[in-house]
Amino acid sequence: MSPVFALVDCNNFYVSCERVFCARLLKRAIVVLSNNDGCVIARSEEAKQLGIGMGTPAFHITRLIETKEVEVFSSNYALYGDMSARVMETLREFTPEVEIYSIDEAFLHLPEDLSNEEYVNLGQEIRAKVRKWTGIPVTVGIAETKTLAKLAARVAKKSERAAGVVNLARSPHVERALQMTNAEDVWGIGRQHARMLKGANITTALALRDAPDKWIRRRMSVVGLRTVFELRGTSCLPLEFCPPPKKSITVSRSFGRHVETLADMREAVSHFTARAAEKLRRAELIPQALVVFLSTNKWNDAPQYASSAVVHLPVATDYTPELIRAAHRGIERIYVEGYTYKKAGVVLVDLVPVATAQCNFFDIPDTERARSLMGAIDKVNAQFGRGTLRFAAGFKQGWKTRAEHRQPRYTTHWGELLTLNAAI
Repeated sequence: MSPVFALVDCNNFYVSCERVFCARLLKRAIVVLSNNDGCVIARSEEAKQLGIGMGTPAFHITRLIETKEVEVFSSNYALYGDMSARVMETLREFTPEVEIYSIDEAFLHLPEDLSNEEYVNLGQEIRAKVRKWTGIPVTVGIAETKTLAKLAARVAKKSERAAGVVNLARSPHVERALQMTNAEDVWGIGRQHARMLKGANITTALALRDAPDKWIRRRMSVVGLRTVFELRGTSCLPLEFCPPPKKSITVSRSFGRHVETLADMREAVSHFTARAAEKLRRAELIPQALVVFLSTNKWNDAPQYASSAVVHLPVATDYTPELIRAAHRGIERIYVEGYTYKKAGVVLVDLVPVATAQCNFFDIPDTERARSLMGAIDKVNAQFGRGTLRFAAGFKQGWKTRAEHRQPRYTTHWGELLTLNAAI
């Protein structure tokens, strides 16, 4: 019997997280902004109806925000990450076989012998429990392949009649769902392939499913052919319980104010590098090189400049001071006086597992001491809050990212717990 998958997708996730702790936001138009309150990265359905698009710079919709009383929030990733973890734990109440696909999506392996009605009822039970336990509304798509499950969830979001659940497992409505879905909206179809398919007059998922195998393989490789097989109901993508190792780790930010001195830029890059190193050690990886980059503000009329530099490490290391020194060497190579910089970042690349990394024989004692020190710092920061212990690479942080509209981190910060006032 074919496997059956469910795709559980949180609806407008960032917006839903903001609404959980503030009932007045229900039915209100809401947008969530990117780092530094720059661009729109999430919208409520009400905001979408006002014509606010994803990625729109905030200053382009200032008048609309004022006239339509749109609620604006700065991104609150600590809150979103914790709420995501709560949703995923709730899903494990239904099955231990859960693949966390993204912060707001997960695939589940469902029993394979249920009727259509039982699958729909199970989907509604999942929706009800997640909403009750976390406050987050979700949509559920059920099918015999992961690609069809994604497609079913997409249909469920658009159909009021579906009430948030669409089941395509052994369903007579598969072809109708495929006909309703544009080929470019099929999971795994990128922009280049979408343009190519449109040029070949393959505009729906149904037409893509029925395309000849040889043509698909020649034009889209074996990966595209696998997508077509999935649309036909042949499962080619099993659940992945262990995500593949990261190939890189990036920390970058837009600055709260323009950076105009090398000293401020070094301070910012030091901060980004220390944060990247924390992520690195948590993943038990080690980099063999790093990339630093910077850029001016593309939205203003000032002179423009952007550059990056690769710094190869003599010995792969996760020791924060060594990584900061390497980042400083890189930023000093590309920094040019006379520009006002808006963004910078650090990318740790060529990652390998710590256990397989080659060390310099003469540095082994120092390496052991360094790892012990980093472990102690990470433990203190995990227990008492990020930044409790940090490296003295600058404390002014005048460049720090703005978050003027951020709600409290209700679930992850003792000083920002939700409080209730009751009249006695």
